[in-house]
Amino acid sequence: MSLIAVLAHDGVPGHQLTAPLSTFATAAHHHPPVAYDVRVCAAPGFTSTGGPGAFRVETPWGLEGLDGADTVLLPGHDAFRDPPSSDLVDALRDAVARGARVGAVGTGAFTLAATGLLDGRRAATSRRHAQELARLHPGIAVAPEGEVVEDGPFHSGAGVLGGVDLCLHLITLDHGVRVAIETERQLFLRLHDQAGDPEHETGVDAAYNAVTPPGSSLAPVTWWMEVNLHEALTLADIAAQAGLGERSLTRRFRAETGLTPLQYLLRTRVQRAQRLLERTDDPVERIALLTGLGTSANLRHHFQRLTGASPSTYRAAFRALVSDVTWREGAAGAEEERGKRNPANGPSPATEKKQTAIHREP
Repeated sequence: MSLIAVLAHDGVPGHQLTAPLSTFATAAHHHPPVAYDVRVCAAPGFTSTGGPGAFRVETPWGLEGLDGADTVLLPGHDAFRDPPSSDLVDALRDAVARGARVGAVGTGAFTLAATGLLDGRRAATSRRHAQELARLHPGIAVAPEGEVVEDGPFHSGAGVLGGVDLCLHLITLDHGVRVAIETERQLFLRLHDQAGDPEHETGVDAAYNAVTPPGSSLAPVTWWMEVNLHEALTLADIAAQAGLGERSLTRRFRAETGLTPLQYLLRTRVQRAQRLLERTDDPVERIALLTGLGTSANLRHHFQRLTGASPSTYRAAFRALVSDVTWREGAAGAEEERGKRNPANGPSPATEKKQTAIHREP
């Protein structure tokens, strides 16, 4: 199990505390090989989160909570320009010395930079603070757009949606792109798994996604299953491809994925259907054929049971989300650019909306 310590300074944005908790918990819930232990640790002087809507957090851990952590996350906070305490600097240097990685969310990069650990490296912070970080710490190559940057054990980014982007980056490093993609889907579409067929699977199993752990001996056979999803595969077919007996194959699948081979196959079919609903205009009938689910009725039945939504509802929800984010960023970016060309106009309403909706981190 990977231990992640999230260090809370006074005035930390609340969503930068909750985002790591929900992201890593979602990854672990939907993928049985994934295991994270996330603890919130209070930095010296911590009392509450920042406003608006400040709230208090009680935690049994202070800086000693960083001991033994595999990853230390530094969210932003109100006084991010102030130098960190010597105790904090020592704790972070000790963490790096023992091989831990350190992630900085938004203006948490200022705290990390003040330790000197980023000197000579690349880093990122929120876009509106990128120039300031570069000015205060000229030894750091600052990424101007705030995209997630990895340099050695240090990982930093603008902190999109409270740092979800950075957390997904870390999950990708730990468990691969596919786990990160499925975690992101669960986070943003809010689709909850339903209890499975009691004859074949438990309610806990129904929460699992079909993911082969990196380095798994099952990788060749699960890849073959994905390539041949449109075929009517049986347990005997899968066992023959793996060169194992059906019982041995089932035990290995259970041990490495938490699913039986046929449960894994069904979830792979539904996950492929999700991607086709997101990225194509194919009708449900065609998606049913491409995924091996056969008929639109069969696709709707399994899709509803395993995602909590019908295919049409899922497609509409996904596209509404993408459209909303694209419109906000695109429209606000265009207005901001026009404002730059004519500064006398001041910030446009769209720019103000963008700053409120997208750049909440301090």
